[in-house]
Amino acid sequence: MSFPTRSLSTHMRAPSGSASTASQSPALVARIEEKKAELENLKELRDLSAAVAGQMEALEHKLQTLSGGTEAIAAVMGNWHNVLRAINMASVKLAAPSGESAKEEKVSEPLPQTLVRIPTEHAPTLQAQAETMEAAAPEDASTTSV
Repeated sequence: MSFPTRSLSTHMRAPSGSASTASQSPALVARIEEKKAELENLKELRDLSAAVAGQMEALEHKLQTLSGGTEAIAAVMGNWHNVLRAINMASVKLAAPSGESAKEEKVSEPLPQTLVRIPTEHAPTLQAQAETMEAAAPEDASTTSV
């Protein structure tokens, strides 16, 4: 590896003060200003790079969390067919008896409740409709019996 060879006079600083600035050539003053601007830009780039690195670390943490959640969902979905099979087996076993003894068992042993999916975002509306229908039912019963 070779190092650039420059004379020491270009690396040495001039004495500070306004008199020395006036004696420097305008090209050298312009070059110094360019280097100061470049230094400021490099400092800003360093700060922005640090911010991006922090955001990437936060994103990595979020992706790890998401990956763990996805694995949990995959496990639940993988076992879901077992749950449905168990429900089906239980329903078939309770509904299978035949003959007179089966009729007696049906009376004594209730069947499992039917599973129904009800969207929860409509629950208040459905409850209001059910209450309206329940309130209307006694009125209908009283008008039909007269």
